[in-house]
Amino acid sequence: MDYLLLIAGLGLLLVSADLLVDSSVAIAQRARISNFIIGLTIIGIGTSAPELFVSVSSALQGVGDVAVGNVVGSNICNTFLILGVAAAISPFMIERENRRRDIPVGIAVALLFMLLANDALIPGIEENTISRLDGIFLLIMFLVYMCYVVVLKGKNPQQAVADADEETKSKFSGKHPVLLWAIALASLAGLIFGGNLFLDSAKNLAREWGMSEAVISITIVAVGTSLPELITVVVASLKKNSELALGNVLGSNIFNMLMITGVASTISPITVKGVSIVDFAVALLGAVLTFVVIFTFGKRKFDRIEGIIFIAIYIAYTTYLLMK
Repeated sequence: MDYLLLIAGLGLLLVSADLLVDSSVAIAQRARISNFIIGLTIIGIGTSAPELFVSVSSALQGVGDVAVGNVVGSNICNTFLILGVAAAISPFMIERENRRRDIPVGIAVALLFMLLANDALIPGIEENTISRLDGIFLLIMFLVYMCYVVVLKGKNPQQAVADADEETKSKFSGKHPVLLWAIALASLAGLIFGGNLFLDSAKNLAREWGMSEAVISITIVAVGTSLPELITVVVASLKKNSELALGNVLGSNIFNMLMITGVASTISPITVKGVSIVDFAVALLGAVLTFVVIFTFGKRKFDRIEGIIFIAIYIAYTTYLLMK
């Protein structure tokens, strides 16, 4: 039964991702905003629903440390594995707005997140804690950033027209907005449900195969909660919508650090114990390297060799965790 559920979950993920990408592109074209903004907001936030559920549940149960570990692990997976896979499938240009605004914001947020979660680096403080005040600050930062991106910079008619070429044409182009939004929301629900179905059956099979809980949490759970992002990015890349894929990853990472951690720590202050400074540093490294690729090999382009390097870094990091 677990094998059947595993296949069913994967199938639902693939179908939902295909519908979500096409409906999102059609929404972007009708609203005359870029695919990147749709990826940053609707898809980036929507595909982070599993992480939000896990983190809020952990906070309500008084184990907020799990929420931080979930956010850090998910961001590392998003950047190195998912973005690496996207570039390996279909290399893409990094647009001017991404270079000047979104990627630098991602670096700043990753650095801020690391500093807030590592108070013990300051002399005289013995415990790493993310307080309620820190959580409220993170939530305010998230709202400010979203308002800035969507309200002030979201409209981009020229990019919308460019995105409407034959290569990125959506099969839902020209459909009524109500139908497009209904398809997008249903697709998001399908991604979340399919991801949970896949994750639960994979965990059951891993236990049957004799894998320890630690190995399961580091590998299957870490990748499992990021499956909506992974499948959506793969489908978007295959459809030559890599700008949407980049927006998905950047949006998901920022949402994880600001919104999810903000909500979790506002519910219950978090004492950070299980996540080391090395883990935070790897997450920050991912944000920095996303900026570095602008200047290496194909300038202003995330090319295939860089994608492969990102995947290799993720494999090396996972190996390090397993050998600790």
